[in-house]
Amino acid sequence: MEYANLFRLDGKHALVIGAGSGIGRESALALAAQGARVTCADRDLAAARETAGSALTAYELDVLDDAAIAQAVDELDPVDVLVFTAATNVRKRILDYSGEEFDRVVSLNLRASFQLIRAFGRGMAERGSGSIIGFSSIRGTTVEPGQSVYAATKAGLVQLLRTAAAELGPSGVRANAIAPGVVETPLTAQIKADPAWYDAYAQKGALGRWAQPSELAGAVVYLASDAASFVTGSVLAVDGGWTAVDGRFDPPN
Repeated sequence: MEYANLFRLDGKHALVIGAGSGIGRESALALAAQGARVTCADRDLAAARETAGSALTAYELDVLDDAAIAQAVDELDPVDVLVFTAATNVRKRILDYSGEEFDRVVSLNLRASFQLIRAFGRGMAERGSGSIIGFSSIRGTTVEPGQSVYAATKAGLVQLLRTAAAELGPSGVRANAIAPGVVETPLTAQIKADPAWYDAYAQKGALGRWAQPSELAGAVVYLASDAASFVTGSVLAVDGGWTAVDGRFDPPN
């Protein structure tokens, strides 16, 4: 084993969906830094181009469009590493949720993930290798009022990826989930705008702060690389200890 090259991705084609901002953007840049040829896909082509710069490839993709996904397979395969980060959330209590809002969250967070795994996983299985990396959340494990549908989709994504690991593993394809804690991205802008809410979330984890999107990139590189060659069906928590500790209260001695 050449450990000096354990995390290198030379010769690999990585497709990062949601690369226009946040965790997706940092993931694309990190994979490229390790030698991968990266396609930065996003519904917002201008944002994808901003991530790609002159060195990477930008690609417009709406994952809610099944025909667009099929076209992406035709145009982009072979893909060795698939990373998808796109998600949405409607923070409402169950009794206040509408059917339309439910469908919107489930369609992007779960159904689109299902379609992506099927579309790109097929080619990986035929070629005998590949790494699929989806983004779940701490909300796939722990919940709070107002997170019902989002949490359900993130828990569902974990089981979807575990099943993909079981079904595609014999063909040499790995599938794993990353479960971030609180990360400063466009999706959490509503929380950051409320100082009390922002600080309360910061204090929930062992590190007492929020993550930057760049702090998730290492987990992506790890799961994409040979360093994780025997890792599949797993959920990697990158949450600053949120799910390991019971808040930040220190009981008296």
